[in-house]
Amino acid sequence: MPAWLMNGAGNAFLVIDVRGQAALAGMGGDQVRGLAARHGFDQFLIISDSDRGDAHMGVINADGSPSGACGNGARCVAWHVMEGLNTDRLVLDSDGGLMEAERTGDWRVRVDLGPARTGWQDIPLAREMDTVSMDLSVEAGRDLRLSSPGAVSMGNPHCVFFVENAETVPARAIGHRVEHDPLFPERVNVGFAQILDEARIRLRVWERGAGLTLACGTGAAAALVAAARRGLTGRATAILADGGELQAVWRDDGHVTVEGPVALTGEIDWPA
Repeated sequence: MPAWLMNGAGNAFLVIDVRGQAALAGMGGDQVRGLAARHGFDQFLIISDSDRGDAHMGVINADGSPSGACGNGARCVAWHVMEGLNTDRLVLDSDGGLMEAERTGDWRVRVDLGPARTGWQDIPLAREMDTVSMDLSVEAGRDLRLSSPGAVSMGNPHCVFFVENAETVPARAIGHRVEHDPLFPERVNVGFAQILDEARIRLRVWERGAGLTLACGTGAAAALVAAARRGLTGRATAILADGGELQAVWRDDGHVTVEGPVALTGEIDWPA
């Protein structure tokens, strides 16, 4: 059976579709880590049957750990399923909840990631804390100290630092350290957001279980929410990632949508 290499604004995935077939048996972390080493993806996405939506998306990070949400992955899976169903709209089921998706161009998809959650228990954090400006700081060299990030859950936990220059911040070193900080019992995705103006954010994201990626859909949503809560931006921004541009909107009903490009970059035989 085929498996597809896809990406959303550079965020790389290996996608398999097992609808109508027996579920993958024994797909473990070691296998996914081996696949990621060979094919260079950030997440492994499994499309299966759903009683609640048009399809279910399962997500396994490149290090073999599970993830409840993946925004760019949802956009890629939605594109694949919509192609097969010959439709421009669908409901995608996931471990993080139901997501409505729609095609906005030949290779563009918008997905509703659901409501942003900002309570400290929702992230989750190890102790009660203000999530607009957290009591957390990181030394990033003799002349750089990052502090007071915002925290948001988009079905997975995010910590967003606001930085003067996203290009020069040591994102790998800081991201790895913060991902494993005891404050985050489920680990955390770490965003480095540079506010360009009230409608544009330059963003780099260290994803838990995957490392520094070219884009992150839930990270884009989290950066918007964290920035808007501080009054740094409005509720709709362009998110400028290393791999492309995403459009994020924090709606009045609390839901966050992310729109952007998807790409099909290759096909391989499964098992791969």
